[in-house]
Amino acid sequence: MIAAFRNHLPVKIRFGDGVAGQLEEVLAEEGASRPFLVMDRGLDGFVPGIAAAIAPLEGAVRFEKDAGEPTVALVEEAAAALNESGCDAVVALGGGSSMDTAKAARLVAGQGVSYMRFARGEAAYEPPRIPLVCVPTTAGTGSEVSGGAVITDEQTHIKAGIASPLLRAQHALVDATLTHGLPAKLTAYTGIDAMAQALAALVVTARTPVGDAIGLEGTRLAGGALVRAVRDGSDADARSDMMCASLLGGLAMNISDCGAEHSIAQAIGGKYGLPHGLTIGLVLAETMDRDRAFVPGQFERIADALGEEDDGSADGSRAVRAVRRILQELDFETLESVGVREEDLDELAGNALQDYFISVAPSPWSHDEVVAALRQGLALGASRS
Repeated sequence: MIAAFRNHLPVKIRFGDGVAGQLEEVLAEEGASRPFLVMDRGLDGFVPGIAAAIAPLEGAVRFEKDAGEPTVALVEEAAAALNESGCDAVVALGGGSSMDTAKAARLVAGQGVSYMRFARGEAAYEPPRIPLVCVPTTAGTGSEVSGGAVITDEQTHIKAGIASPLLRAQHALVDATLTHGLPAKLTAYTGIDAMAQALAALVVTARTPVGDAIGLEGTRLAGGALVRAVRDGSDADARSDMMCASLLGGLAMNISDCGAEHSIAQAIGGKYGLPHGLTIGLVLAETMDRDRAFVPGQFERIADALGEEDDGSADGSRAVRAVRRILQELDFETLESVGVREEDLDELAGNALQDYFISVAPSPWSHDEVVAALRQGLALGASRS
């Protein structure tokens, strides 16, 4: 019997090449005339589609952030600027860091409550007072349709995430042409995050048939397009497939959840200040290898979606093999190459086990299992050198 479930994802999505040019129309639909633009500094100078989309927005107020993972201090700064601006909408332009900053800043500004009170579970979420429109320029987090935000607490170097349906944007304009100029490494980092979110949705305890269906298609698209997009950034078909895979990964994550790979990756990212997508790729295969023992049938479905030939093992190992092959074709970094140290593994495991996502893994992880997965990743680096 299929377990009972509920889904509610009220984000209006426009997908396709050129839809970023409909930003003015979307704001008019919301009755907004003075948007607060959250974006990486100088982004419109690098992405022509963004420059064209925001050019008609008279009276817009820009909040430009430095590239990199968002911090609590940045969120508080953006919230203060939003309160002072008199703006009647928020527009997030960029990757997951810009979109997460915008979500969190709108929340803090709207309720007058510090970010960390939400992160510690001390404050309730209220409906937002102004709309949020997300325009992603990377194919990775799917943050344009998710109700989560991951912000680094610079005091502890731990990523302090929040999640609520009330954080979601009201509109998402998902335009693959905005990703055509992404460097190969950034394409790889963001793309492996999209794939991880799509496939993790199939194996965690919160999975649903709806999440399975969306996650499988996201996995299939990413598996077929990621290496192509990295090798040839001008491949419009691969870019479109990856943008859709990212969108579906974000939806699958919200219908279901992420898993242990996100908790362990966030512990690494907080400790060493590394990009989110990079840290996901560093531990994805290792977490899959541990989790497949508990839901092998689901991992077999993932292997099929990735196009891995059936070897008759029926234990999910071919899904791990497919992901390892993709990472190798991407020449992806290893834990050793980014500077993860053996003496830090206990601390990383402890921080990972305090994160929510690892709690919905198909079977509870122990401290020793997290350390073992990290050691497996470190050994991979040694074997390549």
